[in-house]
Parts: sequence; C-alpha cells; structure tokens
Amino acid sequence: MTVSGSKNAALAIMAASVLAEEPIILHNVPRIGDIHTMVELLNDLGAPTQFRNRTTVCIDPSHILELEAPYELVRKMRASFNVLGPLVARFGYARVPVPGGCDIGARPVNFHIDGLRRLGANLYSEHGLYTAVARNLIGSTIYLDFQSAGATQHLMTAACRAQGVTIIENCAAEPEVVNLAEFLNSLGARIEGAGTTTLHITGVDRIGGGEFEVIPDRLEAGTFAVAGAITRGDILIENAVEEHMRPVVNKLEEAGIELTSDAHGLRVRSADQPRPVDIRTNPHPAFPTDMQQLFAALLSIASGTSVITENVYESRFRYVNELNRMGADIRVSARSAVITGVPRLTGCPVAATDLRAGAALVCAGLAAEGMTEIVGVEHMERGYENLTEKLQGLGAAITGGSNTGGGHRLP
Repeated sequence: MTVSGSKNAALAIMAASVLAEEPIILHNVPRIGDIHTMVELLNDLGAPTQFRNRTTVCIDPSHILELEAPYELVRKMRASFNVLGPLVARFGYARVPVPGGCDIGARPVNFHIDGLRRLGANLYSEHGLYTAVARNLIGSTIYLDFQSAGATQHLMTAACRAQGVTIIENCAAEPEVVNLAEFLNSLGARIEGAGTTTLHITGVDRIGGGEFEVIPDRLEAGTFAVAGAITRGDILIENAVEEHMRPVVNKLEEAGIELTSDAHGLRVRSADQPRPVDIRTNPHPAFPTDMQQLFAALLSIASGTSVITENVYESRFRYVNELNRMGADIRVSARSAVITGVPRLTGCPVAATDLRAGAALVCAGLAAEGMTEIVGVEHMERGYENLTEKLQGLGAAITGGSNTGGGHRLP
C-alpha cells in the first residue's frame, strides 16, 4: 500500500498559505476530513481553494476579504486556529474562535497567544473568540516552555512577515515543521534552523506563490507497520520515509519485528509473538504521542509486560477500556499504562474515542478472533485516507461504516 501525504504537514502549509499574495499549488495532499475542513475555511476567508485532481490542491489567497474564521469550522479542527497569526501578520487584524479537535487532554493555546504578543500583536479574548490586532509585527526572541509542533508552526509562519529577526527557542523539530519551513522558504521566506530546537526567521515584505509537495505521512506509515506486525504479516509500505519514523522503527525492532528500508519504502515482516517493550512519549525525535495507542494494541499480545508512559497529553489513555473489552490486560496509573500480554484478543463492539485510538482498535480488530464492530469511525476519517480500502488491498476482511472484521492475517 502507498502512504498518503502528511495530514499535519498539509494542514500547517494550507493555514500558512494565507500569507501568500499569489496562487499556490500543493501536491500529495491527502483527501481526509480535516483537509476538507481546511478547504472550507480557506474558501470562507476568500481564498478560493479546490482539489485539481485526487492529490493536488490549488489555493488563491491573493484577494482574501474575510478576516474572521467561522466557529462551525474551527470547532471541528485544532489546526484551523493557525490562520490567526498569518492573517494578522499580513492584514493587521484577525478573529479566530477557540479551537476544537480530538479530546485527548488539555491543549491550551497559550503558547500561540504568548508568542504572538511577543511579536507585537495585541490580543484579547471574549465570547469564545481571539482577536489579534497589529499595525506591524516586530521580530523578537520567543522561548517555548514546551516543544509544541502546532505553536512552532504557527509562530514561524507569523514571523515570516515580522520586521527584523525572530528567534524561536526550544521549538519543535518534527518533519512536519521542516516541511512547512521548506514551503515558506520556497515562497520567499527566510527561515534557518528547521529540524533543530532553534529557529531564526528574518522577516520579508512579501510572500509569493508557487508549487510544493507535501511529505508522506509518517503516522499513517506507522499505523500500517503496526497493522502488519500485529497480524504477523509481510507488507511493503510504499513512500514511507524511515528517517521520519526512526523512533517507531526502533521500538518495532525491539519488539522483534523485522523491518527493511529501500527506495520504494519500508517492508514489515513478523512471524512471532511480539516481545514486550517500554515506551515513553515525548516531542520529536523521541517516540511520538500519536503512536502510543497503536503500540498499546500491539503490546497487548506481547510475550510479557510492557509499560507506556505518556508525557505529552494527560488524557490519552481513554481507549484502554475498549482494548480491555477485547481481552487485553492493561492497567492505567496516572500517566502510565502497564500492559500484560495475553495470548489472543477477541472481537466485540467497541468505540473509538479519538483519531489514533480508532486506528488502534482497527489494528486490534484485525488480530482478534471473531468480529469487531467499531463505532466512532468519523474520528478516523479525519486523519486516514481510504483506510478501509488500503487494508482490504492488504488482504484484511474489513468493511466500511462501523464494522471491521477481525481474526485475519495480512499476507
């Protein structure tokens, strides 16, 4: 199967496109729920946006007229909030509601707000809306208390139009942050240090247009790697970039899964019960929080006891009860989950609590005996393109809607 474009990179790039004064063409954009929400948002702002073909999106932000994002769109998706900075940087004014998205714990926007204030914007909140006003943003030094990818992307974008030099310290270094910096630089921005914990951004007077390609989705690739491992399968994940997935690859190999990388992608082979491993989530390049639910599913059938410690979001173990309904033995204490491997999982009705939890239940259902029915698949549709079809292509007995068939091994 072929990995789609990165959800998190594409959303950040599309939000940043409001800085541009000429049309933009983006390639390798995934057709998922969150992308369609962003398309609606850009259209509402007066930047005509549409898919030219299956994976190419055209955006014309040259004549934006509306500087207030609608609540009904922003509440669906947290990444919508990231239009606030580029709008105020380009037009001097913007209003954006408090964001929504998956309920995985507190994700305050204070890093975003504090950073924009450091750049000279006046911000205030009332009636669930943030309003930002600034005649000109001014370069400054910003220190992030936490290496937030969203805040890094947001503030980096806004700083592209600030006067002078902005330094962002303790920033995120995810591949999606690097991809956004490459996109902005291709339009005329001057960003140095992407991929490290310190960014230097020299403001420019104008951001132009152009064409750009979004990187493959490392989290989708990781999801399919777990699907192959949990079913003791043999699959090739085309376009997977091992460099972007190093923490996930390391833990899969530690669990006894065989992985090989070549020019075509990443091959995953597994013939035995996985070995137990311990995992601690942290910002990149540590193990990603978006993969811990999937590894919990895999480790639930390991040959011993594993511990997963969640250091990013405090409420990201809500899916555990659903895995336990399938026969897993997982105990949660504070920010850690102790997983005692069991010989097998059994299918039953379960509910997806968020995007990655839903993917974890799908993987568990593929390995379970009997039928697994999952409700809440709308969460997965936000972040996975054609998940059912891709799994069917690998030999899984899975149908759309709320039903996934379990107990089948990927070829």
